[in-house]
Amino acid sequence: MTRALSAFSVCVFALGSMQVAAQVNPYKEGTPGVTGYRSEVMAEVMVQEDKLTRLAEAIPPDKYTWRPSPDTRSFAEVFLHISAANYNLYKLVGTPPPTGIDIKNLEKSTTDKAKVVATLKDSFAHAKQAIKAMPDADLGKSMDWFGGTNTERGVLLFIVRHAAEHLGQSIAYARFTGITPPWTEDAQKKPPEKK
Repeated sequence: MTRALSAFSVCVFALGSMQVAAQVNPYKEGTPGVTGYRSEVMAEVMVQEDKLTRLAEAIPPDKYTWRPSPDTRSFAEVFLHISAANYNLYKLVGTPPPTGIDIKNLEKSTTDKAKVVATLKDSFAHAKQAIKAMPDADLGKSMDWFGGTNTERGVLLFIVRHAAEHLGQSIAYARFTGITPPWTEDAQKKPPEKK
């Protein structure tokens, strides 16, 4: 009995340690399949995916319709807006959205937590595939952009900035409603470093 309890305790401790270490670190672990500038973009996309999906999973289902004011997006709409951008903006660098996704209406398509989280995860998988599929030689290609010009490199930069803006928005929403972001909880659980 004592051995079984000890083994169980070790397993629980190991699982708890894995949770704390769950945060993605592409700067340490790398970005498989890409190098150079695309690797730098991929690293940011991986961090955003990790934070956004962990935050989406931490929000209770009944909060998905919460919004700070009537003229702003709800939690669900913010996550689905990011998803729509992940599907839509990467077509500018050569990867069209999968068929059957109604990008125009995606943002208001559901408030069901499981569906929102699944859509967010799928959209980041699409984004990472698009970055991998993009040739380095195309980074300097120029295109029309809001009445001016931009390169495919600049479009990737815009996509990263756009998701970061909405990550900040969702963090503010969470904190306003009393939800601590999971990575903050992780940091709070770590023992203090010895000096």
